[in-house]
Amino acid sequence: MSEPSVRVSGTVLASLMFQHVNSDSDVEGLVLGESSFHEQVTISDSQSDHIHIEEIYNIQKHVACHKLNTLYSSSGEVHLDVLQEMLAENKQDSVIGWYRQRRHSEQLMTFREKLVHEKLKSALKNPHMIFLLLTSSRVTPSDSTHRMEYSAFTSRSRHFLNVPVLVTNLGLLEQQGYWRVSAPCSASGYSLTMNKHGSRFFSPSGLVKEVDEMNKMNDSLQVELQKACREVEESERAVEALQVEVSALRRSLREKQQNSAGKAAGTSSPAQPRNNQLLLQAVRALLGSCPLLLTQTVTLQAFPVPNRDAEGEEDEQLPLLQDSCGTRQRETLQGRGRKRRRNNC
Repeated sequence: MSEPSVRVSGTVLASLMFQHVNSDSDVEGLVLGESSFHEQVTISDSQSDHIHIEEIYNIQKHVACHKLNTLYSSSGEVHLDVLQEMLAENKQDSVIGWYRQRRHSEQLMTFREKLVHEKLKSALKNPHMIFLLLTSSRVTPSDSTHRMEYSAFTSRSRHFLNVPVLVTNLGLLEQQGYWRVSAPCSASGYSLTMNKHGSRFFSPSGLVKEVDEMNKMNDSLQVELQKACREVEESERAVEALQVEVSALRRSLREKQQNSAGKAAGTSSPAQPRNNQLLLQAVRALLGSCPLLLTQTVTLQAFPVPNRDAEGEEDEQLPLLQDSCGTRQRETLQGRGRKRRRNNC
């Protein structure tokens, strides 16, 4: 449901007050202007989008009745001939409501005003109409100071609501407050001036030329932004496809490595125990000079057999051992031969 509000310029409001002060009785008449709807969408992460619709009535002009109670009869019926005479050059579509000025009364609609309001809506075929009420009261006994109050009302299903009134050039306004105020009613002088000088400042669409150029630039920027967004989206999809392929290749490589490792473990024989070379060298360094603590493997001829478990060093000493063994054997044989010769002698 839309929230109605009334906007009036300070000039129009001052004109209504001036007319009321300078009249001897109550005053009533028609309110001219236009009504518009503004839709505002509020986007937040915590909840869904909130759509706020505001119905704005812009009061641009007023037409007063020549006499009181001439616009309608005692029963509240609207006189269409008087209505057409009051509008004169103004269009009927520009009527957005009517107003009444009272003295020393409260800011409430009477039963008769409510009845006239409903009849006026039916006569003008406009379901969205407002009623502007202005009341004055004296503040000082000498009538030097008066207080003027104003309020607006609208009907929804025969239920009258109080509508807030905002004076566009009084007090603090929200951002872009003047932008929502429509242009005043067209007049002959205004039309002649705009036709004469409008081509220098306005485009054929009715916008200021600079605004039109800014809109064109904004459209081109939007096109480029959409193009860049599409390119980014395509690149992101390509990256995702590459990541999927890389993951599949890594998985297959891991499976192949596991299979090859299992086959190698099944075919390889258990490792043969090897001597601790460092321990062997330490034992030899400590106990090598003690013949009681050493064991030696010998052959049938009582020659020592070298240790085959040692690799590099033992292999290099093997020819030396063999040479030394042969030398000892020859020396032993020669010694025995000498003893025999001595005995024979």
